[in-house]
Amino acid sequence: MLSEFGSLEAFELDDEARAIARRKLPIDVKSGMLPDGIPYAPGSFDIVVAFDVIEHVERDVDSLAKLREQLAPGGRLMMTVPALPWLWSQHDVTHHHFRRYTRGQLDATLRRAGLEPIRISYFNTLLFPAIAAVRLCKKALGLKEEGDDSMPSNLMNDILKKIFGFESNFVGRVSLPIGVSLLAVAQRAQ
Repeated sequence: MLSEFGSLEAFELDDEARAIARRKLPIDVKSGMLPDGIPYAPGSFDIVVAFDVIEHVERDVDSLAKLREQLAPGGRLMMTVPALPWLWSQHDVTHHHFRRYTRGQLDATLRRAGLEPIRISYFNTLLFPAIAAVRLCKKALGLKEEGDDSMPSNLMNDILKKIFGFESNFVGRVSLPIGVSLLAVAQRAQ
């Protein structure tokens, strides 16, 4: 999808994930890692995206600073991360997350990395009440959390897609007050 906006480059640390990406993408996904193994020259990109990436790296500020270095003058970073530390669950552990962010924490992290936030908004708002209720109830009742990675039924998956898809109509236009995830757009601080 992103290739319709310009030329596309990508890197991935894990050999197996890189092989899968290479099969799915019309580009050569390079071997690389954050923060110190980026396989591109500084200043190479007008936009860098990191969708659900930064929560997986221990050194988030250093990694964002290295991504900032990849931006050409006037370049922008777009990223998504999981939101709200109190929503931490077995899902985060299973997926090797180091953290979840509040809007303020993400703003501060971007600024420490030399990036100027343009927009930070929660999203995945319509599903937030159900997700929050389940996670809070499990914690309150002391229920053992199981991994929640199984694919839902086709009907449930269609319902979830419609809810998430509906929200995409306005997530870039208005700043949402709460959600399971955060979206940020930032530019190189001058």
